[in-house]
Formats: sequence, structure tokens, C-alpha cells
Amino acid sequence: MEEAHALIDAHLFGPISAEPAIQHVEYEAELRRWYVRFGCDGRDAATIYFDLHQRTLRHELYFLPSPEDQARKAELAIWVLQRNHDLYGTRFSMGPEGDIYLTGRLALEHLTVGELDRIIGVLYEVVERWFGAAVKIAYGKRP
Repeated sequence: MEEAHALIDAHLFGPISAEPAIQHVEYEAELRRWYVRFGCDGRDAATIYFDLHQRTLRHELYFLPSPEDQARKAELAIWVLQRNHDLYGTRFSMGPEGDIYLTGRLALEHLTVGELDRIIGVLYEVVERWFGAAVKIAYGKRP
């Protein structure tokens, strides 16, 4: 676990924090949690939470709040769950109130710099590619 911590810390505060899309990297020692905030064309900012556990590195990104309209909530749930088929190592999930998250975990035995880059890249691509469409489903004007 110490090796994993060192690898994650060095990579996130090193090459990742130097990337143009990255706005901020932070670490919270009590939780063994890193925050990686990025911006993209489709959204001002999104934050990835990386949580280090005994056997896994978990990641989560808050994607979109749940719409109040039940029909929109159902349509959005179906739409995001259908996108899971296209994802690798990350999936859309719904919180208790219906908010949409991107979540995943990686066994520490498979943790590499390349895997960290892949996770960040997948999350960036999903936000860039699908955030606008999800907002339209959840909150857009109906004909």
C-alpha cells in the first residue's frame, strides 16, 4: 500500500498537475484521498476523487444532479446506464437521491502510471463527450 501511495502521489502531483486541463490537485491525508480537478469544453470543472484502500484504488466523479421531474429522471437513468456498455473500468451509477456519478475501482496489484492515466482519460472523455447531452435530457426544454 505504501508503494501504491507513493506512485499515485508522485504521478498526480507531478505529470498530471502539469497538464493544461488540470486546474488543481490536492491530497487529504486523513482519508487517503486525492482530488484532481479538471476543466473541459463541455463543463467548467469536474473533480475526480481517488481513494486508496487496502486492496483497491477507487475513483468517483460527481457527474450530474438528479432532475426533479420523475420522467426526466427515468429517461436520464436509462440513458446513462446504456452508456456503461462503452466504458472500461468506470461506470455510471446513481446515488441514493438519483444523482449521477462515474465510479470504478482498480486492484492495487494492477496499479501503474498507465492505469492512472487511463482512468483520468476515460473520465475526461466521458465528461467532455456526454455531459452536454445528459444536461439536455435532465433539464432541457421539451417540445
